[in-house]
Amino acid sequence: MAQRDYEGEGITIHWNSDICQHSGICARGLASVFQPKERPWIKIENGTAQEISAVIDQCPSKALAYTLK
Repeated sequence: MAQRDYEGEGITIHWNSDICQHSGICARGLASVFQPKERPWIKIENGTAQEISAVIDQCPSKALAYTLK
C-alpha cells in the first residue's frame, strides 16, 4: 500500500494511491486543498478540518481518509 499522510491543524489526511480512482470529487469539492496538478497535491493548510472531512467522506474509493485530532 502506498499511503501518504498529510498533517494539518486538527486533522491528518491519509491518501492511498493504490486504490484511488481519480474521480475528482475531492478536487471539485475543495479545490483550495486538493490540487491534483500540483506537488504536493494536498494543501492541507488551505482548509479547515470540518471542510476537509466533509469532502473526504464523499470519496467513492475510500482512497482518502482522515483522523481528527
